[in-house]
Amino acid sequence: MDDMKIGLLGAGGRMGTTLVRRIAATPGAALAAAAEAAGHPAVGRAAGDSGVVVGTDPRALFDACDVAIEFSAPEATAVHAALAAAAGTAHVIGTTGLDAAQTAAVREAAQRAPIVWAPNMSVGVNLLFALVERAARVLGPEYDIEIVEMHHRHKVDAPSGTALGLGRAAAAGRGVDHDSVAARGRDGHTGPRRAGDIGYAVLRGGGVPGDHTVVFAAEGERVELGHRAASRDVFADGAVRAALWTAARPPGLYDMRDVLGFERNPSSASRSVR
Repeated sequence: MDDMKIGLLGAGGRMGTTLVRRIAATPGAALAAAAEAAGHPAVGRAAGDSGVVVGTDPRALFDACDVAIEFSAPEATAVHAALAAAAGTAHVIGTTGLDAAQTAAVREAAQRAPIVWAPNMSVGVNLLFALVERAARVLGPEYDIEIVEMHHRHKVDAPSGTALGLGRAAAAGRGVDHDSVAARGRDGHTGPRRAGDIGYAVLRGGGVPGDHTVVFAAEGERVELGHRAASRDVFADGAVRAALWTAARPPGLYDMRDVLGFERNPSSASRSVR
């Protein structure tokens, strides 16, 4: 069987350079096209040792590949999702921080192309999502939920998409609306903690790829579930796995639970639009 032809958007970034290396190391996958924003230093150069020259035309990239992988900026991702839909090309999205309009653009594109969109592509983190949802369902309301995350100094969105995904998993486990209970910032004289809140604490510094801890705190005990990434390879490997999974999939909006075959509870139904 021929290798799946993968296109890489944001090929010159930290995740892009990692993905070039991990695609080359994955049986059944081959880098077919790479793109960056005009003016980026990577444009016109080969992506790693692949021999594929980094261009600036995302439309041509979607036409040249079976599936595109993207870790980039929200505004670019929304545009690229529309191009995926127009070409009927699968799209794997690891971009976080999309606003409501950008999210709607991705959902609309998924009506015409298979799109895998997840706040974190790591297999371990997606297992953590499932564990957090179950823990929140089992542990009663006397357990306060706090989410602590740390990333490198260059990350521009906070809380991280992974942290928010963990919060949404906890909210699903409790059967509540996440946005109505999320406490995303505390400063000054805040008063006592509001019962039922899901709190967030954000740390930034150094070169940390991503640390996440979910704390369930009661009067007599504390349960902590967490994940620490030692390198970006775990995110890249998950994204390539998702790319291979899209082969012959119908249009729809999928996430890593679909890719990994995790069972779903009714409260956390798939985002597929099939």
